[in-house]
Amino acid sequence: MTDTPDKPEPTEETPIQRALRMKKASIEAKPKPPRGGRFQREQAAAAQSSSKSKPWMSR
Repeated sequence: MTDTPDKPEPTEETPIQRALRMKKASIEAKPKPPRGGRFQREQAAAAQSSSKSKPWMSR
C-alpha cells in the first residue's frame, strides 16, 4: 500500500467560493417557469404590436 490516495482530495474552499456554491444551489432549487407556451406567445405578440408605433426600434 502507498500513502498517496487514488483520488486527489479537494482543497479547502474559501468562504467566498462556499457562498457562491450555496447561492448557485439555492437558485437551481427554485422552481423554473415553463419554457414556451401561451405566456411567451402573448409576450411576443405584445412586443410585436407595440413595435409598429415605434419605427426607431426596428433594426
